[in-house]
Amino acid sequence: MSLQIWSIIIISAAALIMVALERLYPYTKGQKIFREGFFNDIIMYSIVQSYLLGLIIFGFLDWIKINTDLYNYSLIGNWPVWLQVVFFVITHDFYIYWFHRWQHNNKVLWRTHEAHHSPKTVDWLSGARSHSLEILINQSVEFAPIILLGASPEVAIYKGMISAIWGMFIHSNIDVRLGKIQYFINGPEMHRWHHSDDGGKEYQNNYSTKFAVWDWIFGTAFFPDPEVRKPKFYGLSDTPDYPLSIEKSENHNYLSVIYHDIVSYVKQHSFAFRKFNK
Repeated sequence: MSLQIWSIIIISAAALIMVALERLYPYTKGQKIFREGFFNDIIMYSIVQSYLLGLIIFGFLDWIKINTDLYNYSLIGNWPVWLQVVFFVITHDFYIYWFHRWQHNNKVLWRTHEAHHSPKTVDWLSGARSHSLEILINQSVEFAPIILLGASPEVAIYKGMISAIWGMFIHSNIDVRLGKIQYFINGPEMHRWHHSDDGGKEYQNNYSTKFAVWDWIFGTAFFPDPEVRKPKFYGLSDTPDYPLSIEKSENHNYLSVIYHDIVSYVKQHSFAFRKFNK
């Protein structure tokens, strides 16, 4: 069985474990599995968008690899595979911290990041909701060095698998207490504050994805005692016209919800290109 197939199996197994742990040890009790945009996030964002963007990104990078001599230099190809993976995990996470922080402080880039903050329920799947332009930028930056520096082919698969599982973990509704480890490793108890919509500026903190140490070093960490205070609300209350989907009710069956989720995916993408207020 190929490494790529194994990565899909491992990511799927991790998702099932996250769902089970969210039921057993919820950070916020009472959250629904089939909440607003569930099918949107799993079908349109996680499967369709990821597949299409993967074809575009890797197709372009393969073209560079074939038509230039950059890959032949293989600057890190002689390193052990585990060291290559560690190198790219750390360097890309450092980039993500600064680009993510820039997105929150630039009105144009914020438009590419709004979708990610739109879910009113933060769980293992909500992190998949990201505008295609944001993914196109971040995954190009993520995988271009892997190819252009001549890394081993399996490094891209390992790196993608780590990113997918870690992304599910930090958004999961699991009551995880990392203690002092939270000064180095990012987890749900810290990242959920980044998605909070409690009326303050908590979401303008905790930009790290994998390594919380960037937030502590650069002064953007926000981490109150979870025994004293937890986020109450999530989403984009400052943008009440953001095009969310509908939730299942007596008036909406699953087919109706899926249809509205697909429509909301299109609307969420076009919404990023609306006119700026003067």
